[in-house]
Amino acid sequence: MTEKEFVNKIRTAGARVFIVGGWVRDFLRQMPAHDKDYMVVGIDEKKFQQCFPDARRVGKAFPVYLVEIDGCHAEVAFARKEVKQGTGYRGFTVEYGSNVTLEEDLYRRDTTINSMAMELPAGKLFDPYGGARDVEQGIIRPVSHHFAEDPVRALRAARQAAEFGFILAEETKAAMQSCREELAEEPSERLLQELKRALMTEKPSRFFYALQETNLLDVTFPELARLIGKTQPAAFHPEGDAFVHTMLVVDTVAAETDSLLARFCGLVHDLGKGETPAEMLPHHYDHEKRGQDVLKKWNSRMTLPKKWLQGGLFVIAQHMRAPRLSKAGKIAELLLNVTASPLAIADFQAVIRADHHGLPAYLEQAAAIVMQMQQVNGGQAPKYLHGTQIGSWVRAQQIKAYQNFMNQSQGESKL
Repeated sequence: MTEKEFVNKIRTAGARVFIVGGWVRDFLRQMPAHDKDYMVVGIDEKKFQQCFPDARRVGKAFPVYLVEIDGCHAEVAFARKEVKQGTGYRGFTVEYGSNVTLEEDLYRRDTTINSMAMELPAGKLFDPYGGARDVEQGIIRPVSHHFAEDPVRALRAARQAAEFGFILAEETKAAMQSCREELAEEPSERLLQELKRALMTEKPSRFFYALQETNLLDVTFPELARLIGKTQPAAFHPEGDAFVHTMLVVDTVAAETDSLLARFCGLVHDLGKGETPAEMLPHHYDHEKRGQDVLKKWNSRMTLPKKWLQGGLFVIAQHMRAPRLSKAGKIAELLLNVTASPLAIADFQAVIRADHHGLPAYLEQAAAIVMQMQQVNGGQAPKYLHGTQIGSWVRAQQIKAYQNFMNQSQGESKL
């Protein structure tokens, strides 16, 4: 079924159909728009089912149907109103049906830039709360008092600011701050979902700075909040405290790679500095060990993706050591350990480069070196070797492969 056929069926039934939410916002921003979300107004569920008998209901608390439109399974929701009666995102009663208006549905949404609708088939824009103006001016503004009724909207506003490079209106900051108490009780998986989306923005730091500014960082990501005020040696970190440094690193990694794992590892590489005793500052001796404990506790509080945990622990343990290695055996071992970790070599390089403003020669050429070392295998060992002797021989040959590569590379650089 084409979109035109879908719209005609709705209109023939005496109802109206709109594109709503992010697609409209991105259309006005002249940015590539993602999947269309449709909303129907002036029709009840029974009549909708009669019009679209093959549609599959996926909404539980309120009707959302999957309808095949233009070859895709698009979401079609009914206009609805919500009344907050409990706590958190489950504490709502929902009213929907043919009597709920477009304006009532848009009024319950989070920010003005997400509270616009485009009616089909003509494409007329409905913008009762000034979303188009805020898109043009680059402002995140709440539609109404309903913003604070779902506390995770505070994270979404911070993430939208990071994603679009928009600023938070003062009323948005106040609404976000009012979410503090309930946000502390939200299911961790909702926070993790927003963290993932924030890390994929052009400058993830905007998300965390927005949470810091609205006094929400310590109740959402306390491991990061504890970095604030942790001074560092000015000779190595003129940018300021450990939190500012971390924000610079995660933004630098984000500018280099789309890898979500690399960005997360950049975010957590210095977590241990948040636990440095005050009397030790501005030094952070053994923060690598403390950082691993902090990340494990973070994981126990908010179950992280397995690769995030493994990759984060590896980077925390190695980020100070990697640039300082000079012995061939230790370097060869580290490179092979990188390949055994969830991180791609490019991920590890991105984090170390961002943290140390460059890479040692061996790490710059890590991919080529590893390729040479991996050509060595136990089947090539002398026949008189057995058991652990074969493993020792392989390791020695891999070290030789590294040394030969570096010698050749240095020789070529002198030509």
